[in-house]
Amino acid sequence: MLAVTILGNNSAIPAFGRHPTSQIITTADELMMFDCGEGTQIQILNYRIRRSRINHIFISHLHGDHYFGLVGLLNSFALLGRIQPLHVYGPADLIKIIEMQFDFADTTFPFEFTFHPITKAGLLHDGKHYTVECFPTQHRIECWGFIVREKKKLRKIIAEKTKQYNIPSTSFSKLQQGEDYVSPEGTLIKNEFVTTENTKAKSYAFCADTKYDEALIDIIKDIDLIYHETTYTAPFAEKAAERFHSTSKQAATIALKSNVKKLIIGHFSAKFEQLDIFEEEAREIFPETDIATEGVTYLI
Repeated sequence: MLAVTILGNNSAIPAFGRHPTSQIITTADELMMFDCGEGTQIQILNYRIRRSRINHIFISHLHGDHYFGLVGLLNSFALLGRIQPLHVYGPADLIKIIEMQFDFADTTFPFEFTFHPITKAGLLHDGKHYTVECFPTQHRIECWGFIVREKKKLRKIIAEKTKQYNIPSTSFSKLQQGEDYVSPEGTLIKNEFVTTENTKAKSYAFCADTKYDEALIDIIKDIDLIYHETTYTAPFAEKAAERFHSTSKQAATIALKSNVKKLIIGHFSAKFEQLDIFEEEAREIFPETDIATEGVTYLI
């Protein structure tokens, strides 16, 4: 399973009932968080997210609307007596901010806390069912996007076929990995005769804050679902470029050129009360676009 729940979809300033960036990614065995803007804890309560299942938190960059909620969340974990290990990933300087806050408060964690500084693109986490990798985006300061990929699923055994060919169960694990079977008599049984392909592994890309950047195209090519910021509508393209942000049409163009299946857009400027125009502009270029609506879970 892979799903994305939107906790916050606004940019720097909370406005019109919208909150700064934060997302929960649900996998087969745990939850992850991408960014932790101000108000994230309230949103966790509002949408009944199980805090105890959040084991990995990824922070894209050190603009406040992407991490100001983190120290409060960590403090709540400590107050609630959390015992599960917690891993936080982010720009190297983030650990200085965390340590300073808790040094002044004389707070210690009752759980194992591990900080992973992000220093280069590549694999960040290798879980049982999925991996998380990072890539740089073009923003005013160091900024990272993230890709979650389900691991390739094993092939499905066709029970009646394995009986027909007298294949012992001890060979099933190799069949699931795609290997052929050779009988004691030397007969070759092709894998496709006795197995079927499992459902395709899913993928999600969080493109963080970025100006229009076609370098992303090869990075996120063929991803199932991507999130791309759209701080401004198309008429504000010049302002978007000056501030290292994107417009709705630019996000849709990246999605189209990357051959992704679906696009969700967020990080809306507080100057916009209504968001319909963002979706309308994006869908002119990439029809499979939705607003990243707070409280909505997008199944992949």
